[in-house]
Amino acid sequence: MAAALGMDAFSLGIGIGLRGIRLMHVARLSAVIGLFHVLMPLAGIYTGKLMGALLGHIATLAAGLLLALLGGHMIYSSLRGDNVQPFDHRTLWGTAVFALSVSIDSFSVGISLGMFAADIMLTVLTFGLFGGAMSTLGLLLGRKVSPNLGEYGEACGGAILLLFGILFII
Repeated sequence: MAAALGMDAFSLGIGIGLRGIRLMHVARLSAVIGLFHVLMPLAGIYTGKLMGALLGHIATLAAGLLLALLGGHMIYSSLRGDNVQPFDHRTLWGTAVFALSVSIDSFSVGISLGMFAADIMLTVLTFGLFGGAMSTLGLLLGRKVSPNLGEYGEACGGAILLLFGILFII
C-alpha cells in the first residue's frame, strides 16, 4: 500500500521535475512529503480506530469500499488526464500544498487501516519512507522521462489500492 500511495508523489514529482528543480529543492520537497506521509495516515489510523469501535463488523466493509473508491478515483483521474495547476514549489506555501496534495490519500488509507489491527509505527514509517523515496525518484527522473509516465504511475497506484479494497470486501 505504501508503494501504491507513493505513486502519487512519484507521478506529481515527475511533473515538477519536468519544469526543472534544484537538488536542494528535491531534498526539501521529499522530506516534507515523507513527513506528511507519516502524519496523514497516523491521523487516519486514529480516526479509523474510533470508527471501527463504533461500527463493529461494518467497519471492514467500509474500509474495503473506501480503498476501492480511492483506487478507482486515482485510475479515473489518470485516464482523464487532469493536470496539476502550476505553482511555485520553492515557497513554503507551494511545498506545503504539494506535500498535502500527494499525502491526502494516505489519510483515507489510514482510516481503513485503523479499522483493522495494523502496526501503527511500522505503517506510518513505511508510508513516510515510500512517500519520500518515490517523490525523490519522480523529481529526479522528471527531467529525463516523458510526461506520460506520470499518468501511468498514478493509474498503477490506483489499481493496487482498488485491488486491496476488493480483497478487504471479499
